[in-house]
This record gives sequence, C-alpha cells and structure tokens, in this order.
Amino acid sequence: MNFPTPAAEPAASFTAPGGWQHGLGYGLLGLPLAFVALPLYVILPNHYAREFAAPLAALGAVLLGARLIDAVLDPWIGRWCDRLFARSTGAVLGAAALAAVVLALGLWGLLFPPAAVLDHGMAALLGWAGGVMAITYTAFSVVSVAHQAWGARLGGNEAQRSRVVAWREGLALLGVLLAAVLPGTLGLGATVSSFAVLLALGWWVWSRSLVPVASASDQHAAPAAALRPTRSPLRQPAFQKLLAVFVLNGTASAIPATLVLFFVQDRLQASPALEPAFLATYFLFAALSLPLWVRAVARFGLARTWLAGMALAVAVFIWAATLGAGDAVPFLIVCALSGVALGTDLALPGAMLAGVIGQLGERGQREGAYFGWWSFATKLNLALAAGLALPLLAWFGYTPGARSPEALQTLTAAYCLLPCALKLAAGALLYTLLIRPERMADPTPNPLKAHP
Repeated sequence: MNFPTPAAEPAASFTAPGGWQHGLGYGLLGLPLAFVALPLYVILPNHYAREFAAPLAALGAVLLGARLIDAVLDPWIGRWCDRLFARSTGAVLGAAALAAVVLALGLWGLLFPPAAVLDHGMAALLGWAGGVMAITYTAFSVVSVAHQAWGARLGGNEAQRSRVVAWREGLALLGVLLAAVLPGTLGLGATVSSFAVLLALGWWVWSRSLVPVASASDQHAAPAAALRPTRSPLRQPAFQKLLAVFVLNGTASAIPATLVLFFVQDRLQASPALEPAFLATYFLFAALSLPLWVRAVARFGLARTWLAGMALAVAVFIWAATLGAGDAVPFLIVCALSGVALGTDLALPGAMLAGVIGQLGERGQREGAYFGWWSFATKLNLALAAGLALPLLAWFGYTPGARSPEALQTLTAAYCLLPCALKLAAGALLYTLLIRPERMADPTPNPLKAHP
C-alpha cells in the first residue's frame, strides 16, 4: 500500500524536525472524541446495570439497536463531508463545530437521565438511553469522519501516514485514559465538564493545523480506478479486503472492553479501588506503544506489524483465562501487554485505509465516503460486542455479582477465549488477503519500503 510521496505533501511535515507541533495541532481533537468512543462501552453497561438495575439482555439489545441506527447514517455523513471539503475546509470546520455542541449535550443527557425518565420505569429509561445514544453518536460521527478524512488528505508514505494516525490515536488514548480515571475519582459530572472544555480546545487547535492539499486525483494512483470516481467504496476489492479484517479484528478487541469490569469484579474479585488502575494501565501502555509500532512499520510495513499485534493479543488473553480470584497483579500485567497490542489496532488500519484511497486514485475526492463506511464498521464492532456478548452471558446464566463456578466459567470464556478465536481468524484473513498476495508479488523483503 505504499507509493511515492512528493516532499511537498503535508504529511511529510510530521516526520520533519518540529513535526510534533503539526502532530499536536491535528491530533489533539482525538483526545476529547475518545470520551465517547470505547470508554462509554466500558462504563455505560456497568453503570446502567448496577445503578439503574437494567437487565443485561435488554441493555445489550438497546446498545446494539442504537448503534446500528446511528451507524447506517455514517456512509451518508461521509459523502456529505466530501461535499463540504469540495466547498472549503472552513465549511468542514463549521459543520464539525455545530456537531460538537450536540455531542457535548448528548453525553450529559446519556449519563444523567432526567428524573422524569427514571420515574416512568425501565422501559422509559432504556428508550431514553437508546434515543440519546443515537443522537450523540451521530454528532460524534460528523466530527470524527471529518477529522479522519482531513488526516487522510494529508497524504504521505507508509511511515508518514502511520505517524499522522498515531498522533490522532495516541492523543485519543490519553483521552480514554482520562475518561477511565475521572469517573472514579472526580465523578461523572467532572468527566463531562472536562470533555466539553477539551472538545472546544481540540477544535480550535485543529482549525489552525496543516490544511490538506487540494487534489483532483492522486498522480501516483492507478489510472483505471481514477476513471470511476463515483464507484461505491464497498465495490472496491481492495477496500473490501481491508474492511473484512478490520471488522473481525475490531469485534475481537471490543468484547473485552465491554466485559472488563464484570471480569474484574466477579472473576478476579478485585477491590473497586483497583478498577481505575486496570483501565489506566491498559490505555497508557497502548499510548506508550505507538512510537514503537510506528518504528516497526518503517521496518516491516503496516500489514505485518498489525499481524504481530494480533499475535501478542492472543497470547496475552490465553494467559488471562488462567487467572482467578486475587490475581490483581497478574491482571495488571495483562492490561499492560494487551494495551501494547491495542496500539496496532488503533494506529495501523487507518493508515492502511489512507493508502488504499491513494492507490485507487480517489485521494482528495472521496476520503469522506471511505471513512464513512469505516466509521460504520467501527460502530458495528462495538455494537456486535455489546449486542452479542451481553445477551450470551445472560443466556448462559451469568448475572452481575454471580460467583458460581459455572457463571465464572462462562464469563471467562466470553472475556478471554472468544476474542482469541476472533483474533486468530482476523490474523488468518489479514495474511491471506493482504500479506500473502503482496509477498508473492514482491518476494524480496525491502527494509526501506516505508521510506521511498
């Protein structure tokens, strides 16, 4: 997925001296956006189940339904962002600002349901949660898709693209870290207030960051693809292959994120005071691993580095399946190592997608369309994790607080072994669809591939 890169492309500035300033300018918005990504899927099921006694099966169905309703809008949002880019970058920033206001209000309403809703019973609460979540994540999609498409339009080779994405996702992990720690230390109210301030700051810095170079088509892309500018991304074989791997691997990563607090509280029987430490360790090590993975990309390429991350995750979760009550310290190590593996899931697939768009001759034209479907797939991953894992746990007899051997065995299988099976399948797909064809086309490894 590598192609020659003119030195004038904006992404080249990310690897030049002082590139951290460009990385911070573009990537800072990723920090507040992380408040409404994985953290809600870690905190929200547990919060609603324990604070409002929401049934797991019904809660899982609501999360799945709201996520799917929202997700179907993402491809349309992506095409709309492309039209905004065609007008001006100012139009993109204006639409993102409006969506950010809706996002902040929606997050508050989701975590703090009105008393009138609570007074009308469980059905009203679940209906409120589903509706507000759909609105909140639709606003999130507008900001997120525009931000991701902006980064893809900066161009670059494999090393430069991975650096662009790593800045965005590294700062997002810092946001995840804050969102994981703040609720348990300062409360949910402080979390939402902090989010609103950081969201405004992130947008302001983004509006002053590097601007994508306008381009009708990438001069290094395949000419045949450039003749089909209106072809749906889903009809592009290169995108289909990458998307298939992304969905399978993403579902595998989202299941432990959804079930981690249940595993900590019931399988490990750890003190509630340790929960922020587990979550903080996971996200902190994911952020710290990003520079190492970016260096690995320069040596091995994007796809092979991603495969290595998948292998590490499988090994770690097989070990986690052997843990039991009192194993807080070993689980802290599990959190650290699985966080390192998470770094590849966050930084590399988006960089690979930017390369696909360039090779298909659609850079500067349809990044929004591709990232709209990409956002759809991201939400599908999290929706499948919540919509399948939670009802399955209930079906096999697990309820929050259960300590019977059968219930704990079910929880361990869902938290540890199911993700391993999905990761192995994703790794096999990655090798078969992407790595092997590339290896057959160029059997001689080139250590400098990422630096044409």
